[in-house]
Amino acid sequence: MQPSQISPEPATARRVGDLDEAALLERIFPVFAARDSQVLLGPGDDTAYLACQGGVLATTDAMVRGADWLDEWSTGQQIGRKAVAQNVADIASMGGITTGLLVTLAMHADTTVEWVLDLAAGIAAGASLAGTSVVGGDLSSAAPGVVMVSITALGSTQGREPVLRSGARPGDVLAVAGTLGRSDAGWALLRQGRATVAPDLVAAHRVPTPPIEQGPIAARSGATSMIDLSDGLVRDAGRVAKASGVAIELRGDLLRPHVDSLQPAVGQEQAWASVLTGGEEHSLLASFPPGCLPRHWAEVGSVRAGSGVFLDGQPQHGGGWDHFAG
Repeated sequence: MQPSQISPEPATARRVGDLDEAALLERIFPVFAARDSQVLLGPGDDTAYLACQGGVLATTDAMVRGADWLDEWSTGQQIGRKAVAQNVADIASMGGITTGLLVTLAMHADTTVEWVLDLAAGIAAGASLAGTSVVGGDLSSAAPGVVMVSITALGSTQGREPVLRSGARPGDVLAVAGTLGRSDAGWALLRQGRATVAPDLVAAHRVPTPPIEQGPIAARSGATSMIDLSDGLVRDAGRVAKASGVAIELRGDLLRPHVDSLQPAVGQEQAWASVLTGGEEHSLLASFPPGCLPRHWAEVGSVRAGSGVFLDGQPQHGGGWDHFAG
């Protein structure tokens, strides 16, 4: 059954507390039917069984209602898609492909079954787009009002060494695969109550579409470092700079097309802020030796000796979200 064919519960607002765990899982498991030949045993046993080649990549991200999404802004299906996207982008940033997903869902008994199945449909759709499957997970109860979705992604570099943050070298070209600032601009429009001004930007925030196929391509093309842009260009470039012991020099003329595409909806100041420091884009940032830039990667700067991140020679700071410092 394709995710788009999954029918939610009837409009009776049945709560998960009306079912036991086994009955709820009976509704969820068919949504996560394995589609990957590397899944030797999927959901239903004590643990999944996957075929592996070489080392295993592993990453995890959690999303909490009220902290990472608002129900009035996002549907269960959009949340599921986003939860998958941020994990498979991390695997891609190491030059890998995702081989399986583990899903943990903690929620209060008043959560509707319809919402849970909508979430499951979104996760299944995101997994299908990434060419992978949900292979297991866990259900747990939570305090009133609490809903937490966590996904652990497993991946493989198919026998290659992973691309790390620490390999950038002076003289490398810095490039991006994907977009810059669109998710943050969409979030700004939602906060301002102006979602109808640019529905495409709002959609980019609700359901990011990371260019995960470009991770392995970059690895094969000789990328010296790579990272997923989850916390903004400046902050994530700074992580590469720190890990590699180099300085990152961004070029305003190369970033200008991204700014110009956002300016009509959010204005010039917000457009620059979104491009430089806006998070949840999940595009890929990588460094390459000169002459090795693959197709579908756009140059945005260079690597030089020193430390920190600069835009046309000016030091840059900020970006991202700290769950405790704000």
